[in-house]
Amino acid sequence: MSDSSITTYAFIDSQNLNLSVKKDLFHPRTGKQIYRGWRLDFKHFFNYLQDKYRVEKAFLFIGRVEGQDEQYRYLQSAGYSLIFKPTLVH
Repeated sequence: MSDSSITTYAFIDSQNLNLSVKKDLFHPRTGKQIYRGWRLDFKHFFNYLQDKYRVEKAFLFIGRVEGQDEQYRYLQSAGYSLIFKPTLVH
């Protein structure tokens, strides 16, 4: 099977992805910061997935929150197929 016949999809949980990159990490014994969290640029991330892994389609599982329609449109314009999942209200 040649590389051109392989189709690659990415299945991404947006909550786990966001929490993992935003979180600062500290050394357990010294308390010294060893990683500084950052904000993910979803458009660049999608381009990275295409370039590095030849992803043709990326499914982004995301909670639907009222008032976030602009963010959802941005994500779709960046190339993601959104799969909405239920959200918990505290």
